This record gives sequence, C-alpha cells and structure tokens, in this order.
Amino acid sequence: MLAIERRNEILERLQREKRVVVSELSQHYQVTEETIRRDLEKLEHDGLVVKSYGGAVLNEQNIVGLPFDVRKNQCVAEKQKIAGLVEGLVREGEAVMLDVSSTAVYIARELKKKEKLTVITNSVEIIVELYDMPKWTVISTGGTVREKSFALWGPHTDEVLSSYHVDKAIISCKGLDLENGITDYVEQDASSKRMMLRAAKERILVADYTKFDTTAFTKVTDWAFITKIVTDRKPAKKWLDEFERLRIECIYPS
Repeated sequence: MLAIERRNEILERLQREKRVVVSELSQHYQVTEETIRRDLEKLEHDGLVVKSYGGAVLNEQNIVGLPFDVRKNQCVAEKQKIAGLVEGLVREGEAVMLDVSSTAVYIARELKKKEKLTVITNSVEIIVELYDMPKWTVISTGGTVREKSFALWGPHTDEVLSSYHVDKAIISCKGLDLENGITDYVEQDASSKRMMLRAAKERILVADYTKFDTTAFTKVTDWAFITKIVTDRKPAKKWLDEFERLRIECIYPS
C-alpha cells in the first residue's frame, strides 16, 4: 500500500472512530510505529489531524481540508438516499448543472439511469464518472484545478457557468441555518454555486441531516433562491414550517 493510500484510510478511520492509536495502526497496516508517526506528522502538517499522546484526533476546525476521496466516503447511505430522490426529479433530455460536492457524484451515478441528459459541471470526478454515457452531452466548465478536491474554479469557471441557461441546478452546501441561510467553507465553491443557481429555472439544494443548524465560513445564498430541498430524513418542525412559509418544497424519504 502506498503511503498516501494509508494516510487516506487513516483519515477515514478518524471520521468513524474520532481517534486513532499508533500501536493499533502499526499492527493493522503491518508497518513500524515510526512509519505511522510519520503519517500522522504529515497529516498534522496538512492541518487535518491533531496529534495526541499515542495517537491523533481529527482536526474538526479544518474539515474543508479533507481529501475528496475521504469526504466521498462520509454519510454514504444518506447520500445514496438523496441521489435516489433527485433522480426522480430530473426528466429525460433536460440540462442540469451539478456542483463539485461528493453528494453530486452519487447523484451523477443515479442519473445514469436516464437515456439522455446534458450535464454541466465543474467537478472532475463527475466528468470521469459520466465518460461512458454516449448519448449524453457532458460539458466541463474548465478552470483551475484545486488540490485534493477535484474541483475546477476561478473566473473562467464562473464565466462559463454564466453563459448557459439550464432546467435544473443541483447544489450542495456545508451548512444550513434559518437565519444565516446556505453556507459553505470555500469562497470559490460558493461563487460557482451562485452562478449555477442564477442559470437555472429550478434550483435544488441537496443536504443530509448533518448540515442542518450549522453555519460554515461563507454564504452561498439566501433561502429565496431555492425552489426545492432534498434531504435524507424528515427535518424538524421548525424547518418544515419555514420551508412552507418560503414555498420551498422539501423532499425526504417517506
């Protein structure tokens, strides 16, 4: 196993267990404890973990820094539920924008049930996922690749997004708050999401239950710009009441 693969697995384990122990990792991977300590030092240098006596804990203050492959493996069941619901909202032949979120990758996989779609995205991962759909039109925004995220961003990305008019924009976020609106960790991502919303007739927000009552670093948009929200479980009454007031359709598994 390559060191980078081992470090990514350690991050995944931290997501599940919150803490890792050097001696246990050494036995699991059949490498020396010194090798594991070097792995943890590298992860700490990247701002992803905080070393503790005999092990490490996840740096919760820097969750944005988690590699895409790690984030993609978080809340998998929840993302699959959301993807299944979204697939039912998209009609054959429509033009759809998908953002760079890990949830959007699961949505792209579900949408492959459709015979023909046009998909515009700034996600390298989604472009690769859809390469084998011969009747589809898959459009890349281009732009600068951001390390660890498989995201394309920058002025060119936003310019391309603003040049299209689509049936649906499907975006995610890192935080949902009744007062602060829809938020994300990265300003460039927030900018691209806003461009997608402006380009679409129907604006769909996808968010699993962990995003509710949370505020991230930068604002994406206000609730007035959302027409539907798709989540993995029934939200609390205060949220349903607010969605009804704002005339946002809330879709969740029955």
